[in-house]
Amino acid sequence: MANTTRTIMIAIDDSDHSEYAFDFYAEHIYKPEDRIVLVHVPEYSNILSTSSLLTDPNIVSELLKDMEERTRDLVEKYSIKMREHNVSGHVKQQCGKPGEAIIEASREEGITMLILGTRGMGLVRRTFVGSVSDYCLHHSDVPVLICRHKTSKHSKGHHS
Repeated sequence: MANTTRTIMIAIDDSDHSEYAFDFYAEHIYKPEDRIVLVHVPEYSNILSTSSLLTDPNIVSELLKDMEERTRDLVEKYSIKMREHNVSGHVKQQCGKPGEAIIEASREEGITMLILGTRGMGLVRRTFVGSVSDYCLHHSDVPVLICRHKTSKHSKGHHS
């Protein structure tokens, strides 16, 4: 019998959008034999590599402590969510620009599918800065599922 294990990568951060993506996976896509990789790209990895303003070691140290604490909280939150949904997997922390780092992690892990939340940026902002979901969609070697949060202000919906 062929190996039926899928490796699903879900990008996480401390937003409602990534929580919605995880919940969508757990409720609609999950199969018991799935292996889950939650990938997290801390914000500071991008800031530290691009900012010339961070020359004060005390500021850098405080920033790192704050981000490490937020990352620990995030890992704990998703560890609990995985246990609640009886999902097995691990968290992979990746450094760099978020889109590039997620794609790099997806290749390292040999994933079957990539799942992302989206902040639903407006057209102008997305045109100038791009979005992580756009980047991943165009650079992924595997199918990408982009979950738009129902309450996103840019979601299309019927008004009564």
